[in-house]
Amino acid sequence: MTHSNTICLRVFISGKVQGVGYRYSTVQKAQELGLRGWVRNRLDGRVEAIFAGTEPLITQMLQWCDQGTRSAKVTDVSVEKLEPQIYQGFEVKETV
Repeated sequence: MTHSNTICLRVFISGKVQGVGYRYSTVQKAQELGLRGWVRNRLDGRVEAIFAGTEPLITQMLQWCDQGTRSAKVTDVSVEKLEPQIYQGFEVKETV
């Protein structure tokens, strides 16, 4: 993946998305797709993620985010485009 065809999105997922394995499943799916970035819980109950990769792969990731894990109940996925950044791998970050 070259820097020129990489897009970067910040995503906020709302609903019942904490305590249901959502972050760790997000890591698995992102790694499966070859995306880079991170995911974390927020104190307001949302999950926040940064996804960096090609548009088709990020589109697949966003479709997954809309469903989440079996135990999750996603009510909203909010997306904000960012300037492309370089991330190493995909990880879980600490809650903020």
